[in-house]
Amino acid sequence: MRAVSLLLVLLFSIPVMADSEIDRLLQAKEEPAGVVFEILEDDDDALGWALPKIVKLSARLRERYPDLAIAVVTHGQEQFALLADEADGLLAPIHDDARQLQAEEIDLHVCGTHASWDGYTPEDFPDYIDVSPSGPAQIRDYQNLGFELIMLQGPDYD
Repeated sequence: MRAVSLLLVLLFSIPVMADSEIDRLLQAKEEPAGVVFEILEDDDDALGWALPKIVKLSARLRERYPDLAIAVVTHGQEQFALLADEADGLLAPIHDDARQLQAEEIDLHVCGTHASWDGYTPEDFPDYIDVSPSGPAQIRDYQNLGFELIMLQGPDYD
């Protein structure tokens, strides 16, 4: 029972960690160079909670820093919800969120390497999704530019 309680505490604290990182950035004296959100999940439906969470967190950041550069890198199983042939039907809301990010000038990247492991090419994704050669390398590139990394994991309990 103790192990289950600890697991639940950890699970519920993960989304809060992203919020606390946002709070830390909002209280900083200087604007960060940018923010990159990392999503790495084995859950095919993870973008259903992660992208709306990013929309909310990005809005908070841009209230304080209107010109802040923001990017998203998704490089787990969840990225396949962004395949072009998933844009209609049950996954349409995820694609709507992806288009909203693009409209708000937030770059959204998927991992081309992971996609290739499952037989997908960049052409299998819609034009509003950037297929990076490597998700981890894309994140490192952003960090080398001074971007703050915010990892999103676990379900959104807001």
